[in-house]
Amino acid sequence: MHLEKLQAFVLSNSDYGESDRIVSLFTLEHGRLKGFARGARNSRKRFGPALEPFARINLQLAHKEGLSSLRSADVITLYPGIRGELCAIAHGLYACELIESLTPEGHPIPRLYRLLASYLERLDSSLKGGDHPVPHHSGLNADRRMFEINLLNILGYRPSLHDCSRCGSGFDARGALIQPGGELACRFCAATGRLMSLDSLQKLDSCLTTSRFGQVAFDLDSLQMAGILLDESLATHTSRKFRSLEFLQQTCG
Repeated sequence: MHLEKLQAFVLSNSDYGESDRIVSLFTLEHGRLKGFARGARNSRKRFGPALEPFARINLQLAHKEGLSSLRSADVITLYPGIRGELCAIAHGLYACELIESLTPEGHPIPRLYRLLASYLERLDSSLKGGDHPVPHHSGLNADRRMFEINLLNILGYRPSLHDCSRCGSGFDARGALIQPGGELACRFCAATGRLMSLDSLQKLDSCLTTSRFGQVAFDLDSLQMAGILLDESLATHTSRKFRSLEFLQQTCG
């Protein structure tokens, strides 16, 4: 059976039987797939810590539809900065669950792979005291929202940040009203909804035009409004609740 060498992030894993493990992977070459790692819980030589959530790895597998067969994996990085901080772990797990929940199986999405790599590197370097450390909770939340809006954009789910989703008219200085499902409407088309200021819309839009985390400065109000919109938008595109979101809210507030 032909073996392929791939780059991947571990999204999640689950134990199977007495010694095996089923692993959800987001690969550069094939997108999201599942792999069966025989003896992974006993074999430190072939896998070691490489199958832990949000590890970045090189791996060998026999790729096939349904459940691929993992033969070996080597760690590129385990992101030790993230793993030393419970709130950062929650953000890393949440990012992986978003990708696992929202991406199609077997379709490579290189832009999203690079986005996840950048986000995890940002979390890791910030918490190790890198060159551009972020304020603790507010900075983590700002980076989370930048990751979310770019993820939605790459997958084609991004809400319109410039024009009313109902009539197509551009938003004026009064901003927009957030509707159920993450829809944004003007005041002529919607009578109710949480107000999202023009400044908040512009900050989210700026997140789509920079490739670096930490470049867009959110104040508390714009960060809150961005959060309401993105939470609504993300919930619309999955039929299940994000388990890691509850953990994130409990650990990070």
